[in-house]
Amino acid sequence: MRKSKLLPGMAMLLAVLLMSMRFVSDGYKVGDTVADFKLKNVDGKAVSLADRKDVKGYIIAFTCNTCPVAKAYESRIIALNEQFAPKGYPVVAIQSNDEQRSPGDSYGAMQQRARGKSYGFPYLHDETQAVAKAFGATNTPHMFVLKKEGDAYKVAYIGAIDNNQRDAAAADKKYVEQAVTELLAGKPVTMPTARAIGCGIKWRDA
Repeated sequence: MRKSKLLPGMAMLLAVLLMSMRFVSDGYKVGDTVADFKLKNVDGKAVSLADRKDVKGYIIAFTCNTCPVAKAYESRIIALNEQFAPKGYPVVAIQSNDEQRSPGDSYGAMQQRARGKSYGFPYLHDETQAVAKAFGATNTPHMFVLKKEGDAYKVAYIGAIDNNQRDAAAADKKYVEQAVTELLAGKPVTMPTARAIGCGIKWRDA
């Protein structure tokens, strides 16, 4: 009798665990080829990976206006673009939060933020959240470094920008900078993943 009562609970727990594992496994992994996308930039124009033929890759930053961690890393994302765009790895920032759940991340608010901070890179509105889901982005910020191979883009790094969200000067592991520097030198990325830390993306209600 006791065993029969335990079985339904165990089955439910197993189902929850399997669903969690499935969610975690969704999205691109290092080495995967990324499908191109087209999203609206804050200037009203559509942007895709294929637009620029001169790049060696991209630094993709899933970020937003409102998350304190994203705000703490904003200047570092700007600095990454200033450092690496001239070398062929420009930043493309993507905002995927549902504006119904996070009004401060509306398209209009994105435009104001980009102007106020003088972004030198696209800030794209992932209104349907399809791109975030395709990448497997979960946090703001969540970084992906893409390496161009022929006409395709392959994932070379996924995760955090560095290991100190509070103080950029105190970070002694600069994951994105290291990954792009190694790619530019023709070397494999020695640390291809690092856990992204930040606010969870605000998903639309199902």
